[in-house]
Amino acid sequence: MADTKSGPGRYSAAGGSGTGTSGLSPLVQGPANLECKDFQEYLRTRQTPESLDKLYNYPPICLAVFRELPEIARQFIIRILFVDQPVPQAVVSSWGAQRCAKEQTEATSCLTALNVWRVTAIPGGLSAWELSPTFKKSVRQVLLGGGKPWPMTNTLEKDSKPRDIAFLDTYAMSRWCCVLHYMVGTGNRNGTDAEAISPDAVRILLHANLMKRDERDGITITRQGFQFLLLDTRAQVWHFMLQYLDTCEERGISLPECLSMLFQLSFSTLGRDYSSEGMNNQMLTFLQHLREFGLVFQRKRKEGRFYPTRLALNVTSKEAAATASVATDEEGTQDSGYIVVETNYRVYAYTDSPLQVAVLGLFTELLYRFPNLVVGVLTRDSVRQALRGGITAEQIVSYLEQYAHPNMRLVESAIQSKSCLPPTVVDQIKLWELERNRFTYTEGVVYNQFLSQTDFVTLRDYAQSIHMLVWQNERTRTMVVQKNGHDDVKRYWKKYSKSGV
Repeated sequence: MADTKSGPGRYSAAGGSGTGTSGLSPLVQGPANLECKDFQEYLRTRQTPESLDKLYNYPPICLAVFRELPEIARQFIIRILFVDQPVPQAVVSSWGAQRCAKEQTEATSCLTALNVWRVTAIPGGLSAWELSPTFKKSVRQVLLGGGKPWPMTNTLEKDSKPRDIAFLDTYAMSRWCCVLHYMVGTGNRNGTDAEAISPDAVRILLHANLMKRDERDGITITRQGFQFLLLDTRAQVWHFMLQYLDTCEERGISLPECLSMLFQLSFSTLGRDYSSEGMNNQMLTFLQHLREFGLVFQRKRKEGRFYPTRLALNVTSKEAAATASVATDEEGTQDSGYIVVETNYRVYAYTDSPLQVAVLGLFTELLYRFPNLVVGVLTRDSVRQALRGGITAEQIVSYLEQYAHPNMRLVESAIQSKSCLPPTVVDQIKLWELERNRFTYTEGVVYNQFLSQTDFVTLRDYAQSIHMLVWQNERTRTMVVQKNGHDDVKRYWKKYSKSGV
């Protein structure tokens, strides 16, 4: 009889042996990687149909959903928005050309997943589409007006000390960079820098698994945190706010009201002041949290006036990258590009920002530090250290391309190729990553201690026939099958044993 062993242990086989790759361990794939979701993905995966109906009671949320929909889906909504009866599915299908059938199917699936419309029956047994009543009502309010005015639009007296856009941009990035500095540990967490980041921000970083508590080192950055640092600012703020929204119920704050206010801010005008007088206590608390993260500016907590910053306006917009970027020295350097990469793997960064130097140090070996210039080199050890931290070769290449110096784009080789980086450097970074992927991890179950060679061969052949055999050694009568095929192999063994063949 065969003895089977399973559990948390994993069997590893060389990648070239042709073994299966199902059931990969978390070291290769799984929840350890950062998942950045857009607004639609957030609603589809985090919200139930009942909670979506609650969200659709708020016109700003419906307007945001409408803006993020595919173009064909928006056309469908506009055409049936003022129709008070269900529209047959055949009629909706006839609105698009045959060559757009794929896009039309995707639009239909998107509207269904977001609970914007639902299937209903009409006389004659035909299926029809019907817009969600709450979504329909809110979108009508947004397009035609009506309903209650947004509290932040209350009339204000002229500000005696108005803030211009340049000030708001500088303030926003200074507050947001405090969070990033805290993550990379460029400041003294026991001194003034610890006071610059609020306890709320630290809790969100821990909740999002961007950082973790370590008994020996205190709070340290995680694999997802490394990946988070290489995102652009808009994506960072959006992911951070999604994690904040996950904790709203714990804070006693209404999630629909928070989302509604966040989108109201995204629809506001940069450089204009808004009122907080009509807000309830929950929204005033939310406003203070946004102030700490740099999404709004407010002189004093009890002042009834605040200014949305560019971070708030761009946080929910896919086209944010195309808009004017934050006009601070640090961001201005990034916008124009500050990194030069040579074919000898030397990296020159024209910056004096501690944050940019810390991010660069994640995957390079820093050699020299001068005023406004940092020199480093891409080595096998530095890149492998970044790979162990969760950063991928594609992310390293993408970061170097994103912030490449403008002169690198003028080189003839860069003009002829898609990348402005030297091809040898790009290829070598990817080869260093492939070195770590020579092993494939597969969760499996060990079968051994067979009483006869016939028993071993019979069970091995069956596991191989159903493509569940990972590895076998005929001399020691040992075999490993995939974990998801264990039940089938076990049932076959019991049946074979009872037959007494």
